[in-house]
Amino acid sequence: MRILIVDRGAYALDWALRCVADGHKVKWFRKNDERTWNIGRGMVDIVDDWRDWARWADLIFLPDNTLYLYEVDNWRRTFGTPVIGPTLASAALELDRDAGMKLLKRHGVAVPPFRTFTRYDDAIAFVKREGRRFVSKPCGDEPDKSLSYVSKSAADMVYMLERWKKAQRHKGAFIMQEFVGGTEMAVGGWFGPGGFQDGWCENWEFKKLMPGDLGVATGEQGTVLRQVDSSLLADKVLAPLEEGLHRLGHTGYVDVNCIIDDEGTPWPLEWTMRPGWPLFNIQQALIEGDHAEWLGALADGSASKPWLKNKPAVGVVLSIPDYPYSKFTRKSVTGIPIYGLTSRNLPHIHPCEIMLGEAPMDVDGKVVHGPCWVTAGDYVLVASGVGDSVTSARNKVYRTLKQIEIPNSPMYRTDIGNRLSKQLPLIQPQGYAEGLTF
Repeated sequence: MRILIVDRGAYALDWALRCVADGHKVKWFRKNDERTWNIGRGMVDIVDDWRDWARWADLIFLPDNTLYLYEVDNWRRTFGTPVIGPTLASAALELDRDAGMKLLKRHGVAVPPFRTFTRYDDAIAFVKREGRRFVSKPCGDEPDKSLSYVSKSAADMVYMLERWKKAQRHKGAFIMQEFVGGTEMAVGGWFGPGGFQDGWCENWEFKKLMPGDLGVATGEQGTVLRQVDSSLLADKVLAPLEEGLHRLGHTGYVDVNCIIDDEGTPWPLEWTMRPGWPLFNIQQALIEGDHAEWLGALADGSASKPWLKNKPAVGVVLSIPDYPYSKFTRKSVTGIPIYGLTSRNLPHIHPCEIMLGEAPMDVDGKVVHGPCWVTAGDYVLVASGVGDSVTSARNKVYRTLKQIEIPNSPMYRTDIGNRLSKQLPLIQPQGYAEGLTF
């Protein structure tokens, strides 16, 4: 298969390499800027303009809510090229939180009460008047995760709003969502012309930088997931949306993150209308067989069964300073060698911001310079492990991470998955995550 990846943020290096290993021809377009310039250099065939290769492709893959959705939608209509990724209309469910919540309500799925604001002063007055906890989330394709905030009281929510106002941190719309207590859990599925494909992806994200869910919020430091045939959460928040997703022309991954309250009611918080990162890296560990053919089947509505089912997979992000702030120049975080890669652990390593370079290596007792993987940014890789329980999968991923050596203060959370020891006993009596063993 000829695969074109239209990848504004250079997220899909791992999947591109796996497709090449499976015998596919891959062209990878990333928006060439200072952050992405070196990612994948020497590893994948990089092209400067995706439009030059769109007719060449048998399949176009969109790893994000790309800048190019309008043009890609035209390619779908004009040339009929199979595309895995959101349409302009379906991406709005994630980028416009108001639109996403309204679609859920139209299909009978209850959502937490919320209000949309464009002025900080209006939001501050609202919180003072209501006098209770809220969750603030930005609308739009906002990369700064620190603009999402779960308050502990009305007072600290007002403080954060005043702080953001003073710094002019976000100039678009944002929502104030009613705080709902409970257990956080998400469920996703791969959707195409034939509806939802084989199985559901139940997943639990760990977003804070430090163990114990301390520190700054990041996109995601690690995730526990599994593919299952049956999911109560999917039955309640995803299956009812099939007609709406068809109407929006969506083909690709769709995920809804929820809070399950003490009565067992799931409350949707937000959508993901694209592959999740690092979720998609971790999903690769559960694919049996070819890493691209199942997406081709998804695009044309054919049935396929790519997943290893009912096996928890744990993924952990390995980074280097000054992640997650990424204020250093690219020169400061590029070219650092990644030691410890072997034929045994490489299948469990998912390269993210990596390139082919040269560095000193030990060969037959001598230090010689030679080609090897080196860093191309501060979000270096994801390691994954699969087991019969969360604990066994955790043990495998951390054994792999201990084998990796990077001479620049590598860091990762050491407790990914631990939280489920307390969460699963809360939600399993309600019928969620059945059969998952900690």
